[in-house]
Amino acid sequence: MLLAKTLRSSTFRLALIAIAAFGLIVAAIMAYVYFGTLAYVQSRLGTVGDHDGFTGMIELAMAAVAVLLLVLAGLAAVLVTRRTVGRIEQINATSRAIMLAGLDQRIPLRGSNDEWDRVAENLNQMLDRIETLMGEVKQVSDNVAHDLRTPLTRMRGRLEKAYHTPRNSEADAALIGDTIADLDAVLGMFASITRISEIETRARTGAFRALDLAEIAGEVVELYDAAAEQVATKLSLASDREVPVTGDRDLLFDAIANLVDNAIKHGRKGGQVTVTCRSADGCAVIAVADDGPGIPTEERDHVFKRFYRLEQSRYTPGNGLGLSLVAAVARLHSAEIALHDNVPGLTVRLSFKAASAT
Repeated sequence: MLLAKTLRSSTFRLALIAIAAFGLIVAAIMAYVYFGTLAYVQSRLGTVGDHDGFTGMIELAMAAVAVLLLVLAGLAAVLVTRRTVGRIEQINATSRAIMLAGLDQRIPLRGSNDEWDRVAENLNQMLDRIETLMGEVKQVSDNVAHDLRTPLTRMRGRLEKAYHTPRNSEADAALIGDTIADLDAVLGMFASITRISEIETRARTGAFRALDLAEIAGEVVELYDAAAEQVATKLSLASDREVPVTGDRDLLFDAIANLVDNAIKHGRKGGQVTVTCRSADGCAVIAVADDGPGIPTEERDHVFKRFYRLEQSRYTPGNGLGLSLVAAVARLHSAEIALHDNVPGLTVRLSFKAASAT
């Protein structure tokens, strides 16, 4: 079956065309050698004697060489084409299996580290990436459905109760206020998703300009100072006088605000949240540290996914999109984001290229 596919393949036809062209060149060379040899013999010996035997030997030798070259070329064409078709068939078979069964199939490698193995390896890595993205899409869909179920159920329950009870202006006003609050939460969730998608498509790089990261950090700390006081948390800023960076001011403000908000919400009540902003080794670095329970090491690769929430955070306000937005802003600004133990607590560090280096 593979041999039949080999003989029908376009690669085999191209190989035959190449062999035919090579054969014409070889035939021309052999004809030149043949007639040149006869001319040389005649110039040396003249027409004396019978040259038929000599001529016959040359013709026989050249015919044998031509047949041998033809056989070897044809065999080489079949073997090379068969190998190529075989690898293509493996890719096709894997593709069909993926379409029928799912993304868990991979193209087998032969260990030869040739160009076909490299193609197969790249395709397998692409399949790994697609499988990861599909898993994230499924997780996001499940989380959206889960997070929407609660506010929508509450709204429906309130409206149904109001529908079956006599009108009361105060009760109706309270119901309308609660329903608006739930709708605002739902709309805020979708706005966050849209904002993250917009950032990830790099649609906002036109707003990049030279900024002072220390100034932005100071504004965020000033904004959240009251929220920290409500839970008896001490919020402080340690910063250089000026920390230059290039970026989008609004997005950087939102990213730092999300980190500070998370530190206040998930840190220890009555604890300490410290925002540090420095210039170091040609980079602008901002870190937000708290003294709360922190994040387990095995969970740190997942907290930047959309809607991902730790078990201890399930009952705190939020929708699991804050760190996703921070990660998207970091990628847009080519910044590195890292999580470290604060012993106790967590430190989230963002490292940006300095404005002079961008």
